[in-house]
Amino acid sequence: MTSPAGTVRRGAAPLLDLRPVGYVIGILVAVLGLTMLLPMLVDVAEGRGHWPVFAESALLSILIGGLTALACQNGNRQGLTLQQTFILTTAVWVALPLFGALPFVLGETDSRFVDAFFESMSGLTTTGSTVLTGLDDLPRGLLLWRGMLQWLGGVGIIVVAMVFLPELRVGGMQIFKSEAFDTMGKILPRATAIAAQISVIYVALTLACTLTYLFLGMDAFDASVHALTTVSTGGFSTRDESFGAFSGNMEYAATVFMVLAALPFVRYVQMLNGQEGALLRDSQVRVFLLTIGTFIGVTFLGLLKIYPQHWEISLREAMFNITSIMSGTGFASANYMEWGPFLVTVFFFVGLVGGCAGSTACSVKIFRYQILFSSIRTTIRQIHSPHGIFTPRFEGRPITEDVLVSVMSFFVFFTVSLGILAVLLGLTGLDFITSLSAAATALANIGPGLGDTVGPAGNFQPLNDTAKWLLAAGMLIGRLELMVVYTLFTLRFWRA
Repeated sequence: MTSPAGTVRRGAAPLLDLRPVGYVIGILVAVLGLTMLLPMLVDVAEGRGHWPVFAESALLSILIGGLTALACQNGNRQGLTLQQTFILTTAVWVALPLFGALPFVLGETDSRFVDAFFESMSGLTTTGSTVLTGLDDLPRGLLLWRGMLQWLGGVGIIVVAMVFLPELRVGGMQIFKSEAFDTMGKILPRATAIAAQISVIYVALTLACTLTYLFLGMDAFDASVHALTTVSTGGFSTRDESFGAFSGNMEYAATVFMVLAALPFVRYVQMLNGQEGALLRDSQVRVFLLTIGTFIGVTFLGLLKIYPQHWEISLREAMFNITSIMSGTGFASANYMEWGPFLVTVFFFVGLVGGCAGSTACSVKIFRYQILFSSIRTTIRQIHSPHGIFTPRFEGRPITEDVLVSVMSFFVFFTVSLGILAVLLGLTGLDFITSLSAAATALANIGPGLGDTVGPAGNFQPLNDTAKWLLAAGMLIGRLELMVVYTLFTLRFWRA
């Protein structure tokens, strides 16, 4: 017997309510529109007549976002379901780049939509790959907007990593759920309080970085934009030479702040609340510092063979460029493609390491390698002593089966995704090195790839449109830890 119109048949699955998703996205799009007023003011001060671009973009974003939020506000009465959370987490990182692309389409770059969306997605995912050229001559408002996109994306991904991903139980992030919100006891019982303190620390680091650059000789504008893209580990620059335009002590300063941004922000929160040794007690932090120090040492020795009379330059370039690639920042102060095949190979694999969970850093992340090696070590011991009972551990705690499966699944999906994306890029006509490195830099959100086209001295502009769309999709998938996006393409998810 059929049910009356407008009602759900008894026993049928309820329809998915997307109003809470639309409400949150609408609010965030409107807020993004409001942030466009700052580069508009910068353009007004510069006097090149570019400010109407941001006025129009802001108006469109605020109107569309505001109307969407108003239309969906009656559905914002309860917390999100797991299904709605998966959709929201992905949809936000599609909607915001769409509106973030408006100033590039309407502005002086006169970008085609594919290029504008690529640039905006690269900004918000803090990848740092760019299709824009002639940065030195672009309006300052547009250069600031690129930096702001990365800065907003950086703090956004920290909140996603600390609040959403542990709940979604993907990529092994669930191991940080209790660590992030339970071990603080009565100090910070709610995720919103942690997110607020993380934002304060993020702003403080950005201000400290800005002041440091100013002290070392950057002008106020360059210092501000580069601070935004350093602390977010994004890598957009105001210069075509990237950080090569600022050598010497500024490279050391940038290295320090890139390292600080690649550490787990929840540890800063704990330190702020009286747990002074929280940072160094974290095994992630210790392993990250040891790993980056090892790669810097190897690169330094390699550069000494090439430039035996310039040990300080070799050390500085090794520190800056290794830190930039491993943290996923993507600044380049030198064309490391000229450093020989060994160091080029080192740079490729460094990019696949990444920083700590709960930081602005990208790529695979240190904790997953720790869990992988712990599992391998346990398996070897089990083979050596078949009757023994061995349990893989992380931070001294047993690793649960669901975390192990989740981490191993991440490695499998990352490797398969890298291979598929590289093959698809190859089918568009790109050579092997460009295809493989571009796929890696997109999925790991690094920035520059390898080769003459997408390498540190190159640009993604020459790539064909299909390759740009594929790479934009890769940036999104990689930034959201793969499984968040892939889950949306399963029938079981939509039948839930």
